Amino acid sequence: MSFYLRSMQFYILELLFVIAITCYADENCETIPTEIHVTKEEYDEMGSLVRSCSGEVIVNKCEGICNSQVQPSVVAATGFLKECYCCKENYLRERLVTLTHCYDSDGMRFEDEENAIMEIRLREPAECKCYKCGDYSR
Repeated sequence: MSFYLRSMQFYILELLFVIAITCYADENCETIPTEIHVTKEEYDEMGSLVRSCSGEVIVNKCEGICNSQVQPSVVAATGFLKECYCCKENYLRERLVTLTHCYDSDGMRFEDEENAIMEIRLREPAECKCYKCGDYSR
């Protein structure tokens, strides 16, 4: 029975190793443009809604595959060494976006130039790359 258990353990470790090697793909972490709907509300000093503006905006997002693996280890307490990587922003950039659909508190669209548009600042990924998961030191 002891031989059977050892054979099974070896088989499982070998299988995990094969899976880790097979799943090891080329990294493909990219900065991809995507369209989102943005709504921004503006209030007066009393807390009453002055206007609500919205629009469709193209922003960057991070998307892709990063190499991660799990392999047997005699050193690690769990018996496995895990190396996990995630596709995240390398740095962010700030830019101005113009919202062109602005309405008053009654839902009436503004026609005057001053209130008909709203400029807002947003932050988006300027570049993406693979980072060790849980690494917030950057």
